[in-house]
Amino acid sequence: MTIQTRTVDYDDNGTALQGYIAYDDAKRGRRPTVLIAHQWDGRSTFIEERARELAKGGYVAFALDMYGKGVRGTTTEECTRLMTPLLEDRSKLAHRMNLGLAVAARQPEVTTEEMAAIGYCFGGLCVLDLARSGAQLAGVASFHGLLDPPQPAFKKSIKARILAMSGADDPMVPMEKVAAFREEMNAAGADWQVHVYGGAKHAFAVPGANNPELGIEYNVHAYRRSWQTLHNFLAEVFAVE
Repeated sequence: MTIQTRTVDYDDNGTALQGYIAYDDAKRGRRPTVLIAHQWDGRSTFIEERARELAKGGYVAFALDMYGKGVRGTTTEECTRLMTPLLEDRSKLAHRMNLGLAVAARQPEVTTEEMAAIGYCFGGLCVLDLARSGAQLAGVASFHGLLDPPQPAFKKSIKARILAMSGADDPMVPMEKVAAFREEMNAAGADWQVHVYGGAKHAFAVPGANNPELGIEYNVHAYRRSWQTLHNFLAEVFAVE
């Protein structure tokens, strides 16, 4: 088994973007594919590591770019400046997510009949908005993602199965927002599940995350449990025996 990677350049109305694809070259033909949406700092080495880990599990992984080729944030102020325009224009966010989905679908290793998406923090919101847009996906999984919708999803508009994983002590996603998300998913008639990890804060699945002022803290137990939950979810939505 050798994990192969490459970057994929694409464009959104003049904004140069660059995705990152990973797959196991021991496998032949097209195979189930998982899109990955990054955190507020951009397509980081952490996201690329997640892509390679998913490739080891037999998937094609395609890490999307929401900000621009080579654009990364290194401080709280920079990350906020990059993320805020998309949070304020959720139609643009959904457009860029759907564009990334279309680019991934054109890759020769990808089978368009078996595609899912996962995201972390800001990326969790992105993949949930992708599902809300009616994208044809088998499943969507959010790791400590923001749950607020641009507007409540319409009845039967969500085609993907939904998995949201949150920390019980996440100040950015308090339990009242989890409850509101549950009501939204029920009203939309979605197939959904929520996992809440006790003692976990925001960014619990990102090793090294530590910003007490923002309630950000890595939690190894929640990280391991959520990663296993993701693999169980992917096996279900792709009907992997």
